[in-house]
Amino acid sequence: MKIRPKKSQRRVPTLPGRWFSKARAESLLHPLELPRPSLPPLPDEKPEDAGGPPSIKCVDYCPEREEVWDIADVANLVDTHRPEWSQVRWINVTGGAHAGVMDRLADKYHLHPLAVEDTLLGSQRPKVEEYPASEEAPGRLFIVARAVHLLDGRLQNDQISLFLGRNTLLTFQDQHNGVFEAIYRRLEYAGSRLRTHDASFLCYALLDAIVDSYFPVLEHYSACIEEIEEELLDEPQQFMLQKAHAVKRGLLLLRRSIWPMREVIAQLQRERHECLSETTLTYFRDVYDHCVQILDLNETYHEIATALTETYLSVVSNHMNEVVKVLTIISTIFIPLTFVAGVYGMNMPIPENQWEWSYPVFWGVCLLIAAGMLALFRRRGWI
Repeated sequence: MKIRPKKSQRRVPTLPGRWFSKARAESLLHPLELPRPSLPPLPDEKPEDAGGPPSIKCVDYCPEREEVWDIADVANLVDTHRPEWSQVRWINVTGGAHAGVMDRLADKYHLHPLAVEDTLLGSQRPKVEEYPASEEAPGRLFIVARAVHLLDGRLQNDQISLFLGRNTLLTFQDQHNGVFEAIYRRLEYAGSRLRTHDASFLCYALLDAIVDSYFPVLEHYSACIEEIEEELLDEPQQFMLQKAHAVKRGLLLLRRSIWPMREVIAQLQRERHECLSETTLTYFRDVYDHCVQILDLNETYHEIATALTETYLSVVSNHMNEVVKVLTIISTIFIPLTFVAGVYGMNMPIPENQWEWSYPVFWGVCLLIAAGMLALFRRRGWI
C-alpha cells in the first residue's frame, strides 16, 4: 500500500514572474523535504540498503595527537580497537544507514536494537533515549537530531543519529551535508578545546554545529522576504502572494524541526547521564540559547511574511479603489453630458436646432460642464 504524502510535501508548480527564476521558485516552493513515513521491518527481515556502501571515517585523538582513518571495509574497523594513547574515538558513517555496517558496529559497541532500528529507518523525530549500563553492555546515550541545509537551491532535512559512550562516539548521517567539516578542522589543531575534553564534549560540539546549520536557512528566508517586500511595494502582482505563502510554509516546516531540537537539548541538561561530564552540561546552555534564538527569528520572519500578505491585499485594494474612483469621476462627468445630448438628440422640432451656431455652442456647453465638474472635484479634494 502506497502512503500518500501530506499536502505540505506535494509538489507545487513554478509560479510566473519577471524576476522569479525557476531555481528561485524551487528554493521557495520546495522549502523542505521531509522524510516519508515508513513501516518498521518485521523481526526476521532487514531494511534494504539504499545505494552503495557508506563512507566511514574514524578519528582518534588526545591532547597531543590526532589521527584520521578513512575506512574502506567495516571489518577493518571492527577488528581493531582504540589505541592506548587515544582518549576519544569518533566514528562517522555518512551516506545512509547501511544494514551490514550497522550490524557489525552494533555487535562491537553493544548498541541497543531499538536504537539501531530508529537509525535504519531514518525518519525519526529529534529525541534522546538513555540506555543504562548492564553486565553485557556499557551505558550509552542515543540522540536523534535533524540538520537542515541548502542543496542546489533546495532545502534538505537529514537525520543524524548519535551514540555516545564514555570514550566513543558513533554518528550516522543520511548524506554528506558538510555540517561536521568545521569539527574536523578544529580537531586538527593541538590547542583545540575539543582535544582536551572527553567524548561528551565532542557530542556537544556536533549538536552545536547541527543547530547552527539552521541560521543560513533563516538568512535565506530573510533575503526572500526582503525581495518580496521590495517588489511588492514597487509593482504588486498576484504571484507575489503565492511566494509569501511559500515562505510561510517553509518557516513552519523549519519550526517543526527546531522545536523538538530545543526539547532534546533541554532534556540533556535536565537529566544527568554517566556519559555526560559537568563541563559538557554547562556548554549545553549555549546550544539551548541558539535554539531559542532560532525559534525567535523563525517567529519574527513568519510574522513578517504574514504582514507581507496583508500588505499585498492592502495595496491591491488601494489600487482597486483608485481605479473605481477614476471610473466614478468619468461616469459622473458624463451624466449631465448624456442629459444634454439626449435632450438635443430627440427626434422632434427644437428651436435651437435651427440656429446656425447651435452645434459649436453645444460642444462648448459640454466642455464647460466637464471643466466645471473637474474643478469642483479638485477643490473638494476628491481628485
